[in-house]
Formats: sequence, C-alpha cells, structure tokens
Amino acid sequence: MRSWQVKRRKRTRHLIELGGLIVKAGIVDVTGDDRATIFGALLWMADKLQSDQGERARVQWAAKGKRAFEADPAAHNGTNRTVLAATDYSAGTGLLP
Repeated sequence: MRSWQVKRRKRTRHLIELGGLIVKAGIVDVTGDDRATIFGALLWMADKLQSDQGERARVQWAAKGKRAFEADPAAHNGTNRTVLAATDYSAGTGLLP
C-alpha cells in the first residue's frame, strides 16, 4: 500500500472515531441531526477553550468524559480514543453506508 493510502485510511478512521463520539454523546439525537446546530455547538466549544475559562472547561470536560468511558468500558480501550462497536450498517444505524 502506498504511503498516501495509509495516511488517508488513518485520517478516515480518526474522523469516523470523532463522529462516533458525537453520536455516543447523544448530540445527534438531541439536535434532531441538525448540522448547523451541531457545528454551532462545536464552534462555541472551541471559543470557550480559547477563552480565559478554557483550562477550567478542559479539565471539567475531560473529567466528565473519563467518567463516561469508565461507566461504559466497551467504549474505551485504555487510551483517550473510542473503539467503535460492531454496528449493523445495513440497518441504517451505523456511521458508514
């Protein structure tokens, strides 16, 4: 496999994992899958992290995320990344077509 293909696959996996976090947090459900709302919330979070309250927010959010991972060990593989569970993509419930 060519190096650009390896890099592309690695990036694709990373993006899928990040999308999985959005779904796992329930954001898709509570926003009705409204992309503008989701994007706006992410922009607000980025602004918050860059503000004078950024470090406090980062500490609080990291602690909350760690507690959620610990409450659902199947979603955590011992690192700071999620492991996406096997999903029935044919049922339309997964991230991939």
